[in-house]
Amino acid sequence: METDKQTFKTVATFLDVMSANITAGMLNENGIPAAVIGADSSYPSLSFVKPIEVKVNESDYELAMSILAASDKAE
Repeated sequence: METDKQTFKTVATFLDVMSANITAGMLNENGIPAAVIGADSSYPSLSFVKPIEVKVNESDYELAMSILAASDKAE
């Protein structure tokens, strides 16, 4: 029996949850499902040890990176 296994890739890392959520929201608005991983710690200072990640499906990785690059150039 074959199972469909989705692979996720990290497109950005942050030290604060707000920046991670803004980035994930921008990707979602552009049709790329994105998730914020690691923002559930009871100790926010631990994000310095293990940053908060924004992840997308592996199949969306290249498009997500191009959207993030275009956003950086627009600032």
